Amino acid sequence: MNGLRAVVVCLVIACAAVVSPASAVTRGWSALPVPAAAPPVTVSDLAARGPGEAWATGYEHAADGLRPLVYRWDGTAWSRDTGFPGEAGGLGKVQFVGEEMWTLHNRSGSGAILRRTAGGWSTVPLPQTLWTYQDFAAVPGAAWVVGEDDTGLKVLHYDGSGWTAQLVPDGVRYVMGITARSAADAWAWGDAGTGTTVLRWNGTTWRDAKVPLPPDSNVHTILPEPSGRVTVGGSRYTDGVARTYLMTWNGHAWRTTYPPLGDTHTGAMVRGPDGALWLPVRSDLAFRSKYARVDGPRATFSYGPERPNAIDVRPRALARAGSALLSFGTVEIYGSRPNLMSERLGG
Repeated sequence: MNGLRAVVVCLVIACAAVVSPASAVTRGWSALPVPAAAPPVTVSDLAARGPGEAWATGYEHAADGLRPLVYRWDGTAWSRDTGFPGEAGGLGKVQFVGEEMWTLHNRSGSGAILRRTAGGWSTVPLPQTLWTYQDFAAVPGAAWVVGEDDTGLKVLHYDGSGWTAQLVPDGVRYVMGITARSAADAWAWGDAGTGTTVLRWNGTTWRDAKVPLPPDSNVHTILPEPSGRVTVGGSRYTDGVARTYLMTWNGHAWRTTYPPLGDTHTGAMVRGPDGALWLPVRSDLAFRSKYARVDGPRATFSYGPERPNAIDVRPRALARAGSALLSFGTVEIYGSRPNLMSERLGG
């Protein structure tokens, strides 16, 4: 009897070890070395074309101002690309246009699109200077830059040969972000005075997309997918407290869910290779990053590898790279300022 009891106790201990938090936080994600920049560093965006190519952008905070950063993943390692035009300012969103990579360069109130091809870097000048460059999107055959000048809101559109200023519906005062699935299908979100609004470009004009956003809410991001599915992520405020919501268009109707994410910002959300939505969340462990996997109303969480002496590990951007997920962000080690970090799940 004592022998049977000993066997049962051993089995219970073994099962507890399998499901313990310590084992849960070490599974899956691995750290990728990144060449250091001059801290503190800000990460803007990350995008991947497949398992063998990804680009990350941002900027250093140098004594003489901002300095742009761009890093390339070749499927094996990260390297810093220093051959792009311009030595000051910051780099924003990364977009793939065919075989090219495009990013927005913002320098002292002036902006331009930097284009990376197999032959190197070139510049797509903007038609005018804006006070602010809020966001940027590009697809084969089209690009958009949204911001403001002294006359107000500007939506600048590039058709491959030249630029035009596009009109938006009356009442829209500010555009926060823009994304596109094709030259004839783009989405934008902003302030219409009466609240947050979502706009859609159909190849001819911008119109109210009639998205039934939750009351007292904002929008952080919109993910239009090749399948036709569209996901909107943002926060709803109730009694001064923010709560993350997700809305999905399945081609027929919008469905709203409130996964257990607190007030997480969904700007870095991506569709993972497993079909679920993934995004970085605020970690309850200072020495590990934390990620959420969202499938409908449910959310599960995983942690990155332990980083000794880290006091803040923050993935800022996620991208699907083939069968893997890549993250890019910053890590602050005790006694130093934030520098770059990257992690990978699968692949």
